[in-house]
Amino acid sequence: PGPRETMLETLLQVPGWGAACPIGAPFFGFFGAMSAMAFANLGAAYGTAKSGIGIAGMGVQRPELVMKCLIPVVMAGVVGIYGLIIAVILTTKVTPPSNKWFQPNYSLFSGMAHMAAGLAGGLSGLAAGVAIGIVGDAGVRAIALEPRLFVGMILILIFAEALGLYGLIVALILSATKADACPVAA
Repeated sequence: PGPRETMLETLLQVPGWGAACPIGAPFFGFFGAMSAMAFANLGAAYGTAKSGIGIAGMGVQRPELVMKCLIPVVMAGVVGIYGLIIAVILTTKVTPPSNKWFQPNYSLFSGMAHMAAGLAGGLSGLAAGVAIGIVGDAGVRAIALEPRLFVGMILILIFAEALGLYGLIVALILSATKADACPVAA
């Protein structure tokens, strides 16, 4: 065996340096936090921009309805808040290695669960934001022509927002999963 295999064998014999608790496991937890923020905010930005375009177009014809039609923009912003909540929770659950020998405190199981939580919440937020943007744009333009469509638009927006809420719920459940503690070096 070469020096590389010998070093790996030595590390695997040290308690805490195993496949269950690799030193790189926190990467996956932080990747989950980043995914929640990035994807949810992409959805929120798209929803805000797309709805804002519709509001601007509608406001030329019916400026008195602009304030009433800001609801899609607010709902898109809430999707970004879902991503922020998930990212903060995941970031606080990632534990750094302890002592100068980089004793792992964070398991690979936890890292994968937290990455899945971030992806579930973030991608659900992206889908919700896109749906809110499309419905908001078309809805506010339709309200300019027929104000009685307002309630229907709100109902559709609520169901679009629910997609992001489903992702938040799944992310909270995944972030609460418990893994066995990493072994401590003697």
